[in-house]
Amino acid sequence: MKFLLVFLVVLVIAWRWRAWRESAQRGNRNAKVGDASAAEMIPCHQCGMHLPANEAIAGKLGHYCSQEHRLKVEP
Repeated sequence: MKFLLVFLVVLVIAWRWRAWRESAQRGNRNAKVGDASAAEMIPCHQCGMHLPANEAIAGKLGHYCSQEHRLKVEP
């Protein structure tokens, strides 16, 4: 009976330690993902392709992926 009780206590401690370690690793992964600056993606008004907002060409009617597409819509 004594051995069963010791075994259960060790099992519970191991289970709690593993759960704590996994949550700590998840927290580190989330921190790494949050640190990376994610660029806002916007669609081209002409073709609909999504591109980073800082690479888009602004026009009167919207944003475009290239000067060529802006000129097709806004002559």
